[in-house]
Amino acid sequence: MTETLTLKTARRIALAAQGFGKTRPAAPGRSHVRDAARRLGVIQIDSVNVVTRTHYLPAFSRLGDYPREALEAEAWGPRRSLFEYWGHEASLLPLESQPLFRWRMERAQGGAMWTGLSRFGREKRDYIDGVLAEIERRGPVTGGDFAEGPRGAPGWWSWSDGKRALEWLFWAGLITTKTRNGFERVYDLTERALPARIIDLPTPEEADAQRELVRISARAMGVATAADLRDYFRLPLADARERIAELVESGELSPVAVKGWRQPAYLAAGARTPRKVAGAALLSPFDNLIWARDRTERLFDVKVRLEIYTPVHKRAHGYYVLPFLEDEAITARVDLKSDRKGGVLLVQAAWREPDATAETAARLATELKRMAGWLGLDGVEIVGKGDLAEDLAAAL
Repeated sequence: MTETLTLKTARRIALAAQGFGKTRPAAPGRSHVRDAARRLGVIQIDSVNVVTRTHYLPAFSRLGDYPREALEAEAWGPRRSLFEYWGHEASLLPLESQPLFRWRMERAQGGAMWTGLSRFGREKRDYIDGVLAEIERRGPVTGGDFAEGPRGAPGWWSWSDGKRALEWLFWAGLITTKTRNGFERVYDLTERALPARIIDLPTPEEADAQRELVRISARAMGVATAADLRDYFRLPLADARERIAELVESGELSPVAVKGWRQPAYLAAGARTPRKVAGAALLSPFDNLIWARDRTERLFDVKVRLEIYTPVHKRAHGYYVLPFLEDEAITARVDLKSDRKGGVLLVQAAWREPDATAETAARLATELKRMAGWLGLDGVEIVGKGDLAEDLAAAL
């Protein structure tokens, strides 16, 4: 018979799988960042810098105030352990997983990418090949090196043909990010940008690579539906179904039911089931734990929506809103902004959730002060609204 898990048990499994509930290291550094990235399997990249760019935040949520330079060294330094590619969205991924995405790169070369870029690849392949030859001749380049030329409609963000060519080549795996200048990618040929030990790894069969990606997803989530497992690395629907079925047959995934979930779920082999999960963390809206909105609602009974692209008058909670994880529940959310000129972390809104406790304001205040210090800011200032704002101000 299929095992049935309570929602509380499923939540604890998921939190433990994501690295929550552990004692934070006293002096987190590169090895801790590296371990966190490998546990998660993928870290989403986003350019919005209103607090700090999102790829810095998952390690902060799990490790505390680690030096941001540690992530930069792992991602873009000469002895890095991560590389950039389309994992979930634009992502940082462990170097050792690069062969697992070669099938996606090969499909991209055949046109399997978003529609506008795929069409550009068909219509301008000679131009793209010319850009690739120029990179091979010249060495590392940036988008600015190919900024001239025709530009597309606004829906293309007015990219030049050069920028589109670089994006096509990146998706196809022919070039990759060697490093970054600020947030600007510096591209080079993949075989020059990545270590030879990675380039020389054998390319697995598509099915084998996808199966391993599902394993990584399952370990990172602990318990998950088929849709959750597919979404973690954005696998094709039919492929994901086959790979999940194969892992069930091999005993690496166990079918389970979670009370309150409409869809069947799968438990990863070796997933921990802690008796409780303790700790507090501010979560990036792009954090692996909550990036799938449906899964977040199923796990925490909280609707988390990204409102960056919502008109101001329609926003319920704010522009860049970070949910607050208190032990095993999301108990609050705060709309934050780094006022770098003023030297303070601004709380533009603070809201309670139904699971808020008498300690929520005090524990949230502690994490906000920790975040401000980590960001090099002098303190925290409440400047906005919300039903938690007054208590939070008192706790600060």
